[in-house]
Amino acid sequence: MGSETSKSKKHATQLVEEEVQLLLKNTHFNRQQIMEWHQGFLKDCPKGKLDKKKFIEVYKQFYPSGKADKFCSHVFKTFDTDNSGEIDFVEFLIAISVTSHGDIREKLNMAFNMYDIDKNGKVDSKEMEQIVTAIYDLLGEENRKGENSPSKRVEKIMNKLDINGDHSLTKEEFINGCLQDDFLKKIIL
Repeated sequence: MGSETSKSKKHATQLVEEEVQLLLKNTHFNRQQIMEWHQGFLKDCPKGKLDKKKFIEVYKQFYPSGKADKFCSHVFKTFDTDNSGEIDFVEFLIAISVTSHGDIREKLNMAFNMYDIDKNGKVDSKEMEQIVTAIYDLLGEENRKGENSPSKRVEKIMNKLDINGDHSLTKEEFINGCLQDDFLKKIIL
C-alpha cells in the first residue's frame, strides 16, 4: 500500500507517454512545447499538482485591484475536470491551450462549463448571476445599480439566449447565442 502512494506521488511529477499523446491530441502544442510547459509547471508546482490556494494566489496577481477569490474558485472548478481538488499538469495544459490558442467555440464551451456550476448541462439565472457577480468583483465594478446590476444583466442575457423559453440555457443555446452577438461574446469571454 505504501508503494502505491509513492508511485502515484512520483507519477504526478513525471509525464508519461500516454499523457503526452493525450495532450498532442487535445491541445495546440507540439511535443517540445508540452515538455517545456511541463518543466515550468514543475518549477511552480514541485509536487505536480496545483491546489486552489496557490491557483487563487497566482490569479490575484493579474487583478490586484479586484476581489478575485469567487471568480478564481469558479475557474479552478472548471479546470479541475476530475474534481480532485487539484489541477494536474494535463488539466492545466488543456485549459491553457483553450484559453490562449482555442477557437471561439472552444472558449465558449469552457465558459459554459464554468457558468454551469451544478454541472447539470444547463445554465440557469442563479448560476449566471453568481458568475456575473464574481466577474464584477474581479474587475472592481462598483456601479451595480439599475441596468448595470448583475440581476438585470443576467435577465437581458437570458432573454436573448433562452430560445426554448425554459429559463435555462443549454450548451447549444449558450454557444450559438454568444456567436451571434458580439457584445455577449465580449462580456462572456
